[in-house]
Amino acid sequence: MRELSGIRTEYTKSVLRREDLHVKPIEQFKKWMQEALDAKCQEPTAMNLATVNANGFPTSRIVLLKDTSDLGFTFFTNYHGAKGRHMEKQPHVALTFFWAELERQVRIEGRIEKVTPDESDDYFQSRPRESQIGAWVSQQSVKIDAHADLQRQYDQVMEKYAHQQIPRPKNWGGYRVVPHMFEFWQGRASRLHDRFQYTKQGSDWVISRLAP
Repeated sequence: MRELSGIRTEYTKSVLRREDLHVKPIEQFKKWMQEALDAKCQEPTAMNLATVNANGFPTSRIVLLKDTSDLGFTFFTNYHGAKGRHMEKQPHVALTFFWAELERQVRIEGRIEKVTPDESDDYFQSRPRESQIGAWVSQQSVKIDAHADLQRQYDQVMEKYAHQQIPRPKNWGGYRVVPHMFEFWQGRASRLHDRFQYTKQGSDWVISRLAP
């Protein structure tokens, strides 16, 4: 394998100044997200979700952002999977977005809450039918013997709902991350990166520049 210690990238594509920042971090995030979409970054809505398990150990995985609003960041998953069980016990989570093409990273910390059943229903019905069936089939994080078992269950569910609308499984739905901290990172030359942190103080957001 190639020697990893010698791999380096010099970040030179952009800068981030204090005067560039929106007073509201959610608006700054929306701006950067739109620029990631315009730049056709690979999987721009992919975000690392970090949770804490019952033993106090952090664990993380990639999920897809499905909505951003003043309320927070929404994604959908199986409530009974590992991350669902973690969030049930410990509602504090962290998100990380990385857009390599723009040399940018956003970190978010906040509290998790479930979205309303109506919100989950509406999003579920907007999904492709194949994805709806997949939500019924996968008992997320449970050990299985073979992929063929999933395919057999998939075929059974597809046949069951062949001529009707597929209802949302009760163990599947949305979560919203309500943020209390944002950090915007722009890569710079010589590792002198730009980092700005927004922290919530009452109803206001306070912006601080951080050392890289």
